[in-house]
Amino acid sequence: CPIGWHVPSDSDWMTLTSYIHRKELAGGYLKEIGIANWQSPNAGATNETGFTARPGGSRYFDGLFSGIGIYGNWWSSTEQSITFSYYQSLYFNSKEVTRSYYNKKVGFSVRCLKDK
Repeated sequence: CPIGWHVPSDSDWMTLTSYIHRKELAGGYLKEIGIANWQSPNAGATNETGFTARPGGSRYFDGLFSGIGIYGNWWSSTEQSITFSYYQSLYFNSKEVTRSYYNKKVGFSVRCLKDK
């Protein structure tokens, strides 16, 4: 991220989703409205937070892209191990935000957060 900004930690992501209060709806509150970028039905998309999440998919080890229009994965700066880091996912057919970890060599989206 540029100076004055940082990649959100896993804790930052948890703060964001807990602010929304209902984990089962948080994804919809973050997603861009409509199906211009998201595959239909883009479940629950309201973008009430102004985050305007778009489905960038993933870039895998072989250099190929997958999932564009179907899901978006956003890295956190929190490592699970030396090889893996946590990330958050949003899917076209779900209102939830899901959290997992994956190999850091894979390309996911990054959303920079302004430093305090």
